[in-house]
Amino acid sequence: MEKFLSFDEIKKSLANRETDCKAIVNYYLNNIQTKAHLNAFVEVYTDSALAQASKVDEKISSGSAGRLAGMVIGIKDVLCYQGHTVNASSKILERFESQFTSTAVQRLIDEDAIIIGRLNCDEFGMGSSNENSVHGKVLNAADESRVPGGSSGGSAVAVQANLCTVSLGTDTGGSVRQPAAFTGLVGIKPTYSRVSRWGLIAYASSFDTIGVFSKNVPDNALVMEIMAGSDDFDSTVSKKPVPHYSELLHFDKRVKVAYLKETIESPALQAEIKENTLGVLDRLKNEGHQVDEVNFPLLKYILPTYYILTTAEASSNLSRFDGVKYGYRTPNAHNLESMYKMTRTEGFGEEVKRRIMLGTFVLSASYYDAYFTKAQKVRRLIKEFTEDLLNKYDYIIMPTTPSTAFKFGEHSNDPVAMYLEDLFTVQASVSGVPALSIPNGVDSKGLPIGLQIMANSFKEAELYAFANYLNTTSSQ
Repeated sequence: MEKFLSFDEIKKSLANRETDCKAIVNYYLNNIQTKAHLNAFVEVYTDSALAQASKVDEKISSGSAGRLAGMVIGIKDVLCYQGHTVNASSKILERFESQFTSTAVQRLIDEDAIIIGRLNCDEFGMGSSNENSVHGKVLNAADESRVPGGSSGGSAVAVQANLCTVSLGTDTGGSVRQPAAFTGLVGIKPTYSRVSRWGLIAYASSFDTIGVFSKNVPDNALVMEIMAGSDDFDSTVSKKPVPHYSELLHFDKRVKVAYLKETIESPALQAEIKENTLGVLDRLKNEGHQVDEVNFPLLKYILPTYYILTTAEASSNLSRFDGVKYGYRTPNAHNLESMYKMTRTEGFGEEVKRRIMLGTFVLSASYYDAYFTKAQKVRRLIKEFTEDLLNKYDYIIMPTTPSTAFKFGEHSNDPVAMYLEDLFTVQASVSGVPALSIPNGVDSKGLPIGLQIMANSFKEAELYAFANYLNTTSSQ
């Protein structure tokens, strides 16, 4: 079977009876086995995926198949799928089986998508390299000595290496967009509240979003339009109607684009990424679009604000993992107090423990106002400043990452250097607006470069159309 580059190709092959869903699943299963050393999959749902494929083939024959019939999807190891194990790539949730299916996953299944397995990630979504997983590191298929990005590294590599059609990741501060940039994919963080978080193991509840990895914009848009929308199980999800993103990809207008001076002039920015980003901006100018340089004086405050607030929320969210109700429990305890302490000490990895301790510190009585309250105020300023820009401009463009994929171990002993990998992605997360990364060439080592586009809240339709315009014209 030939490699499928898009879901449209799969649908055409199915319509022409050149293949069937069972053959497509077997094709991906063979790829997963051949490329098992990449460590993208934590668990492969061979039996259930083949059983679902047979059901979908029957529906196709009867003319009753859903919109995603033939699409094979991998899900990040933080999304619940009933009857299947999920452990957020953490020892503390070992052998935990989901009692229900997350809303995002269920909506894809309802449209006859086939779930092929769960994908490796940084523990509880905390990391920018996928080196913080109890299941081991994920290798970047573009250069196996380099990281795939994090925390959704397994989700990115699964699509990059052609192990599934699309995949689901989660994005708290860049965990879809950064791996998408490192692996040459399209990856979106939707508006906060656009997709239900029901069935997502929480990291930082006011930041967490469920996003999509794909090889192209149309596939990404189709999956997002099916997942998005109101949900009775999630009181924080928006009730705004969801446009048909996949049918609104035509783009033929002149737009106003801003780019942030501070990102282009950042000393952390790799020269080739700067060159490719400026190349896109120059092309837009030549095509008649308004492109303006703007100042964003709050840029240096975004990372501290993000890490203060997310570690605080992580400290609260992860307090439920204590060895009492489910998951790992230490065999070495001699009383109740030692059971709590030893279970959490043995069950959590180093990065998760670091963030829990930071979060507990900033929430402590003596420092709450100095850190947490102040960070909330700064978050409001960043959000308002970003929204003001997006009221004046249709889009903000910037590099997705300051560098291309770095080597394993390069930042492992320097948490601050690792946190700086999120420098350009956290603005959209702090502000709650949608942002999308698309491929923007490669560097001198052949490593993918990403371009990030931001739009105003709930403007995913416009974001997808503009991204599709940039992505298709740049590949011609």
